Amino acid sequence: MKLLIRNVPVLSVAIPVLMGSLCAMNLHAQAATEIGGQKIVTLKRSATSTTKPEFTSVTLAPGRGMELIQITANFPGKGSVDVLASPSLAEAKEMLDDKDDANGDLGYRLGSAFLVPYPNRIRGKLSADGKTLTTQWKGHTITLPANNIGKNPGAERHAMHGLILKAKTDDVHVHDVPGGQSVTGVIHAGDFGGHWLSKTDLDFTITLTADAVDSVVVAHNVGTEAEPISIGWHPYFNLPSGDREQVKLHIPAGMQTLVDNYDNVFPTGKIVPVTGQYDLRAAGGVALDKHFYDDNWSHLTWQNGAVTVTVIDPAAKYGVKIEGLSPEIKTIQAYAPPTAKFVAVEDQFNFADPFGKEWGSMDTGMVTLKPGASTRWHVRLKVFVP
Repeated sequence: MKLLIRNVPVLSVAIPVLMGSLCAMNLHAQAATEIGGQKIVTLKRSATSTTKPEFTSVTLAPGRGMELIQITANFPGKGSVDVLASPSLAEAKEMLDDKDDANGDLGYRLGSAFLVPYPNRIRGKLSADGKTLTTQWKGHTITLPANNIGKNPGAERHAMHGLILKAKTDDVHVHDVPGGQSVTGVIHAGDFGGHWLSKTDLDFTITLTADAVDSVVVAHNVGTEAEPISIGWHPYFNLPSGDREQVKLHIPAGMQTLVDNYDNVFPTGKIVPVTGQYDLRAAGGVALDKHFYDDNWSHLTWQNGAVTVTVIDPAAKYGVKIEGLSPEIKTIQAYAPPTAKFVAVEDQFNFADPFGKEWGSMDTGMVTLKPGASTRWHVRLKVFVP
């Protein structure tokens, strides 16, 4: 750059332009490092194998309930592959910081949000203003945000996907572990903004190694009352080929829950054996074809201490295994619209609408957490060449 100090007007123009560029660069840097008012965290490791795929990074947002924004893996001969279907970091920040609502509902529309103290839908008596609803658990009234509704006329407003979508995380620390990195943090959720019965702390541990990404959430009842707790997540798994119809899904489950329709997606209380497109037990999976899925599977088959769901993209020579490792995981919710380039696979403790009368006296999977007690949710991801 040849800028000679011969002409003061040139400098008077050049300096503000340069300073403006530097300020813009600084703002862009800030935009890329914070979401939800807290610095994002990226765990990294370098791939070492020339023959098998390895995980290489995990990016998450402590300012948004430790949500996983992106996971990458290296496939030899192919390079870096996005494991989660997410926008760019800048676009994710715009969605979550600039466009989201008070409940943080856009959080479960990208990456993988953690869902506590309930995943999925809860119905109840709607308030006059339509903003909250009430439901009952063991004689206690629970008031929740009525943050979701279907699109069809007559759709019923309901609560969905928990109360930590905008939660801040304390004591965030990154640690080196053999072959990778780990991050820990705690959400002091308290009574979840006045919506829950006791007080809860949530300990998070996300670990990246070559072979796996492990996500662990431990809920501690630090209050004085018993409370119902369920833990789940909402990961959108990427389909690298973009050819959704040939992607295969394997869910080792013998039963499915019937729903009223695919708009409300409320359980009817009937659980039936899997048949037709809902029988996904074939070892190599079943092609998604043009089928719509927003369904819940139960009576899961466990092998070697895990219930393993598999998403295989044959055209991309790509596969991901989702291993549920906590015995409390009772159901798998899968969401796969025909027009989308993702499959959501949600390991959760509970059936949908767990306090609903449609279930009668059935155990719906919510853990009763007494004061001083804890419950643990653990899911592991693996990638492979099918």
